[in-house]
Amino acid sequence: MGRTSNADERLMAAALDLMWEESYGAVSIDDICQRANVKKGSFYYFFDSKAELAVAALERMAQEKKAVWDEQFSPVVPPLDRIRACCDYTYRKQVEIKARTGKVLGCPLCSVGSEICNQDEKIRDKVQDILSRKAKYLESAIRDAQNEGLIEAGDPVAKARCVLAYYEGLVTQARIHNDAEILADLGDLVLEHLRVKKPDAMAV
Repeated sequence: MGRTSNADERLMAAALDLMWEESYGAVSIDDICQRANVKKGSFYYFFDSKAELAVAALERMAQEKKAVWDEQFSPVVPPLDRIRACCDYTYRKQVEIKARTGKVLGCPLCSVGSEICNQDEKIRDKVQDILSRKAKYLESAIRDAQNEGLIEAGDPVAKARCVLAYYEGLVTQARIHNDAEILADLGDLVLEHLRVKKPDAMAV
């Protein structure tokens, strides 16, 4: 039996890394094949275009992140701790990336999405889909926190959408300034944005 090729996996990994480190437009199929150590002819065996590869690479990333999100947002974890865990993880990852590459790369979804969303519908839809999945984790934590009287009442869907926008905005600022320390107190800032009730207010 012949050895199973993992060329498609290498192509997706290389594509995501290059699009994240540089930009979608700056990266060519040749660049991706070189990084993945895959012949260009093999590229077209798996993918019809760079856009199709980008969609597949983003979905692959989302599937890997799902295990992280499932752990962070486990229902057995107190709801505010779930949100803080997500923020703390983001800070640690950006610090690690800065140490390895010299750059704060921010969020690949926002980087690729903001660049290409008006040019490729499939990439835009995939970015929106993955961000919506993440928002549902936040929504669940916010709803549970409301039920426990930890944050003010309101539409948890709208609150999750606002929190995600605030979170992604700070992550983008870290990329712009190439400064991961902007995210050092990300958890505190996000919880403050949610207007977490003070202990004395909850006791009333």
